Amino acid sequence: MLGLGRAQVLPLLGVGLVSGFFAGLFGIGGGLVIVPALVVLLRIEQKLAAGTSLLAILPAASIAAASYALEGSIDWPVAGLLAIGAIVGAQVGARLLQRIPRRALQWIFVGFVTVMIVQLMFVIPDRGADPGIDVARGVGLIVLGLVAGLLSAILGIGGGGVVVPVLMVWFGLGDLAAKGASLVMMLPGVISGLVANWRLKNVAVRAGLVVGASSLVSSPLGAWVAHLIPAQAGAWLFAAFLAFIGVSMLREALRPSPTV
Repeated sequence: MLGLGRAQVLPLLGVGLVSGFFAGLFGIGGGLVIVPALVVLLRIEQKLAAGTSLLAILPAASIAAASYALEGSIDWPVAGLLAIGAIVGAQVGARLLQRIPRRALQWIFVGFVTVMIVQLMFVIPDRGADPGIDVARGVGLIVLGLVAGLLSAILGIGGGGVVVPVLMVWFGLGDLAAKGASLVMMLPGVISGLVANWRLKNVAVRAGLVVGASSLVSSPLGAWVAHLIPAQAGAWLFAAFLAFIGVSMLREALRPSPTV
């Protein structure tokens, strides 16, 4: 079990506060914050950081989802269909991890993020929108969840960065309902991934618990802020967050491949 000194605990508490706030505000897992922070602070390898991140994400995503549920901001049928697709997608992604060129998917993701940013800047979200589900939409939601699970397994990103903007822009769902559904969708995949990494002894338990515990404080605050700000401001903030994700992924895509 990875030991922690006092000099590491305080920064990890800060990481948990930031990632938890983002989980509540944007309906995401926070792995894009947690994983690089663990690598820098604890000097651990990427795989161990990713497994530990799942342990840290679970409390924040759970309590943020509960916060949205208490506000009545979760479209449960949408969340259920997304979860079905995400579970399947995560399993497929794990099997294809060594077969699909990671860099090609990174460029595809950067292109997707760019399109979403442009559309979010011009879309006017209807917070009370409830377009309903027919057969075509149901199939589309399962496919969306599958894509999110696939990208999560291969690129190590949370599904919320994919699901939330698509639900808002292409499915016409309100911003709060999209974020709530994203959080619910995430939970089965996070639990499944955590169990698999636990069996492989790929989780730094103490670090994950420290980050996860502090995220419990800030994730309800993030959810409260999401309900407080106007829908248009929420869309613009999410566009800015996507820009951060896109730039991070672009840097990874442009990084030279390691030579053997």
